[in-house]
Amino acid sequence: MDKFQAMQAFLRVVESGTFVKAAESMQLPKPTVTRLIQSLEEHLSVKLLNRTTRRVSVTSEGAAYYDRASRLLGELDELESSVVASRSAPKGRLKIDMPGALGIGVIVPALGSFRAKYPDIDLEIGIGDRSVDLIGDNVDCVVRGGELRDQSLIARRVGDVHMVTCASPGYLQAHGMPSHPKDLDATHTLIRHSTQPSGRLFPFRLAKDHETVDAEGRRMITVNDTNASVAAAAAGLGIVCAPSLLVQAQIGSGALVLVLPEWDAPFIPIHVVYPPNRHLSAKVRVFVDWVVELFSAHDLLQRKSTLPERPAPVAASPAARPRAEAVD
Repeated sequence: MDKFQAMQAFLRVVESGTFVKAAESMQLPKPTVTRLIQSLEEHLSVKLLNRTTRRVSVTSEGAAYYDRASRLLGELDELESSVVASRSAPKGRLKIDMPGALGIGVIVPALGSFRAKYPDIDLEIGIGDRSVDLIGDNVDCVVRGGELRDQSLIARRVGDVHMVTCASPGYLQAHGMPSHPKDLDATHTLIRHSTQPSGRLFPFRLAKDHETVDAEGRRMITVNDTNASVAAAAAGLGIVCAPSLLVQAQIGSGALVLVLPEWDAPFIPIHVVYPPNRHLSAKVRVFVDWVVELFSAHDLLQRKSTLPERPAPVAASPAARPRAEAVD
């Protein structure tokens, strides 16, 4: 038995929850992973995993062994990475995943500087708002917005996305400019963003002084992509709460207009996340450091807007309002 490989297989099974995903992440046949675990259990004379046809769970002895083994292998990975890093520049495939707004708006346009600095790293980039399985999908790290729900993941906070509420001039001319968030529930359509694959809606929450309002809108349009929600707002379909980095140019040109600018929407924390009990390899470490530097220099990840205050649009005329009510 290759004790080192058997320990690796055990950690992968525990972290991924299945023998199939563990085998895929190690690029080994599933029977090989099964034999490695069996050999390890025989060597230790203890049962590490409970197996059924539907799930795999860790025994109490297995949990204790996992804790010590993960730290031991992590220290070994760190030692090897430091030796390799001292001998050569980072290289190899780096598989990363990021949301559309940050990927298209910030990271991908700046990747030329990363490639110039680390030409031997081959990037495999996934773009989308869908959550990925880091172990099962064999992803090195992800850039994600929002509070972390899986506390087993290791994360480094790298910045914040500031949100602003806006709509097209045509929509506001037809429906009027709201003066309070409660107006959104009375007469307005909200463009909401849902997560994949759960379909959970991001809150449309606005706060001022000590008052907080969660708006639902009289009507709702739901999309599962942030860029699509901005496109819907620009098309005059409703009011959107979107990242300032996506709408800055359109607000500056007048294609979109700030709505309730004195009310603040919660900012979204941004993290670089990688699998648990894995010390950063040299290629992941340099990418994380590059993202931190990139975000720290990006003005719209430090404050809501660099635009001067724009005058509020003219409210809908009396003649326009009945036409808005007619669509009820």
